[in-house]
Amino acid sequence: MSKAEKFKKLHNQTLLLGNVWDVQSAMLFEKLGYKAIGTSSAAIAASLGYNDGEKMPFLDLLRIVKNIQTKINIPLTVDIEGGYSRNVNEIIANIAALYKLGVVGINIEDSIANTSQTVEREIVNAQNFGEIIREIKSYLTRHNMPVFLNVRTDFYIMGLKNPLEETLKRIKIYAESGADGIFVPCIVQENEIKKIVAVTSLPINVMCMPNLANFKALENMGVKRISIGPFLYNTMIVKVENSIKQIRKEQSFQPIFT
Repeated sequence: MSKAEKFKKLHNQTLLLGNVWDVQSAMLFEKLGYKAIGTSSAAIAASLGYNDGEKMPFLDLLRIVKNIQTKINIPLTVDIEGGYSRNVNEIIANIAALYKLGVVGINIEDSIANTSQTVEREIVNAQNFGEIIREIKSYLTRHNMPVFLNVRTDFYIMGLKNPLEETLKRIKIYAESGADGIFVPCIVQENEIKKIVAVTSLPINVMCMPNLANFKALENMGVKRISIGPFLYNTMIVKVENSIKQIRKEQSFQPIFT
């Protein structure tokens, strides 16, 4: 069974996806028994000194992915945010470049970073984004490239009005356009998760949040994929920062060892 087939099959159960930012984090997840990993765009960008929102050059992402792929044997999916372009042909070229490295899936989201100073992100028109998904899927099918298209919809993470209603509408459009999975980050209400799961046969992906139900409860709701997102990386950085502060404060290296 190929990695792509294995990755797709993992969505028949509830997949806990380890989100990584470098080779060492990827190797740790594999060592500790995770069946698949995915990159976190926010964590990789931060580790390289960039803000999230496609501020990191795509070539930097390719380099990180290539390095990770040389050290792991489990399936890897990659977060490409909005595609690192607004041109569908360039987005497809980016996905093809990742596929050549052995990547089995991508996350692509329906919001993009805005250059405006008043709005940090903007949601993309659903029909237009659906057409982008359709063109990506058509290309992948024609070229026999089994890439799992996990389509992220951002009404919850952006805190927009009527997130459940709008998410349900977008799921229908994206499913008809060729999505293989739907990612709804920042949803936590159990009744809303159940409604989203019930509206589609596609696997639903949720993300780590303080008030998110435990994994068994999510499995019982029908969730098929659970992501850690950038939060493990963020927690690590906070701990490192605190240690650095304490070393200087105490004029000793003891904080490293306590």
